[in-house]
Amino acid sequence: MAFADLTLRAFLDQTAAKQPTPGGGAIAAAAGALGAALAHMVVNYSLGKKSLAAHQALLDDAAHRLGRARGMLLELADEDAAAYGLVNELSRLPETDPRRRELPAAQEASVRVPLAIAAVGVETLRLLKDLCGKSNHHLRSDLAIAAVLAEACTRCGHWNVVVNAPFLADARQRDAAMHEGHTLVERAITLAREVERACHTNGEA
Repeated sequence: MAFADLTLRAFLDQTAAKQPTPGGGAIAAAAGALGAALAHMVVNYSLGKKSLAAHQALLDDAAHRLGRARGMLLELADEDAAAYGLVNELSRLPETDPRRRELPAAQEASVRVPLAIAAVGVETLRLLKDLCGKSNHHLRSDLAIAAVLAEACTRCGHWNVVVNAPFLADARQRDAAMHEGHTLVERAITLAREVERACHTNGEA
């Protein structure tokens, strides 16, 4: 069953259980999806607002993009669990088992997917920055919280890269993944702080 089809209680129970998935990657994606959903609420309370008439095109686009980000992150949560679950399974096989040949590809997926999660977190933060001052002023705390969650999504995704990238056989691939993850985290931190600072001001409509 996809994580998105679980109740919140079931998802938390599965996370807490002594089993490899859902783990940090799924949690990273879930944090990002929550942030995107919360920001979508802010947008929905901003659409049609007379004082924000000049920003309706931006808000319409934001609604579409936030819904897409939420869907992508839910899919990536399942992909991360599948990738790590396969790595965990294959790593336990004897060296002579022919299925061990699948391990390098599974390890690559265990790095590629959390990088994708981290990247969606950054893209969400870029959108949230655009919404500052152009969305419902009364929900600016929700916009700030969405930014905190999107930053957490990126930083948590990067932690899975830090742990999994060293197992990649290609040194250039390892270095590239680590560099990309580090760059995404730096950008996420900067954007999140910018959104929070903007939400502290009283100039939003």
